Parts: sequence; C-alpha cells; structure tokens
Amino acid sequence: MSIMHAKDAHKLPPVTRGFEHINRYWDRRMGLAAAKIMPGQLYVSQHGEMISTVLGSCISACIRDNVIGVGGMNHFMLPVQKDESRNWGQCEISSATRYGNWAMEYLINEIYKMGGSKQNLEVKLFGGGKVLKGLNMADVGRMNADFAYHFLAEEGLEIVAQDLGDSFPRKVLYFPDTGAVKVRKLKTVRNDTVAQRERAYIESINEKPADGSVELF
Repeated sequence: MSIMHAKDAHKLPPVTRGFEHINRYWDRRMGLAAAKIMPGQLYVSQHGEMISTVLGSCISACIRDNVIGVGGMNHFMLPVQKDESRNWGQCEISSATRYGNWAMEYLINEIYKMGGSKQNLEVKLFGGGKVLKGLNMADVGRMNADFAYHFLAEEGLEIVAQDLGDSFPRKVLYFPDTGAVKVRKLKTVRNDTVAQRERAYIESINEKPADGSVELF
C-alpha cells in the first residue's frame, strides 16, 4: 500500500502496480496528487500527478510521452551496474534503479507499458551537482551527467531541457501530463543534509550491491 494520510486517501488516483511503496500524498499548495521519490526510486503516472525529489550529486531524468501525457521521473546515484542478470520481476526498484543504466531503462519501459511511444518521448535532465566533499572518489555528479548524455544518445533520444552541474542541491517538481518542471537551487541551505544522505547511500551501495517549460522557483 502506498504511503498517505488517511484523510487525503480519497483524493489520490489509483497507484500503478509496482509503485505501491512510493510516498504519495495530496499537495494542498498545488492542489493535486503528488509523489515524492528518494534516491534509487522512480515513479510513473498517467493521472496528472506531480512528482518531486531533491537532488545533490544524483541525476533525475524526467521523461514523458508528450502526446498521451504519461511520464515519470527517476533518481539515480551511480551510473552503471554491470550485473545485468537482475530480475525486473522482483520488487527491487529501489535496489537496481539506484544505478543509471537500470533507472533509465526501467523508467522508459514503464512508460511504454502505459501506452507511450519512443517517437513521442520528451526528456529533461536535472541534478549532478558537486555537493560531496572529502570523498576519495571522482566527481559523481559529472559521472552521472556523462552517463545520462551517453545513454540518451545511444537510444536516439533528444534532451529538450536540462539543469545540471554547479555546486548546489536542487529541488525538482515535475508534472508529467504537461511536461512542466519547477527547479529550485538550494543555495541557502545551511546544513549538509543532502550530502550526508548521499554519503550514507553510497556506503549502502558498496555494502550491498544491488507544456513543457522549466521554471526556476
């Protein structure tokens, strides 16, 4: 069962099978149903919902069929998992899709399952900030962005909008039915909550392998 407040349950559209674990709620400010995704998660909607996330080094691809208005967002931390033997039939979205290769393919295939077509796909990319300091590793954000560029080029998919890089986390709100995106760079954040979360996330991965405008607000 998806996570929600009981008093708001009647306002939410049906959840697509496989996404019951996503935190869904009624956003009173926007006046519509919403889903909040965390690192390693993705969500696809055909009901005009908003999808939100906060990105540091991670990348979110916002992809939709711009004819039927079905689309979704992923949130991945590392570019590639080389073990291609994972079973997508298992409920391991938060395990496999922490990696870009799985997150991108899974998102696109879910859109296809809901009636989307490749020739109608509209792609927007966000995140990849350099927010992790003191880690003995390369610029994860840059690696993630480079992977996303390469993957989409290989698939023959054009990026119609992007906001990548820099040194700030971002909050992203995506509206798959129209393709609109609201992006806020969190330049005034006075703590390292996002960086701490991503450090912990990297450690967990190492331990267990596993109308479409963009508006700054």
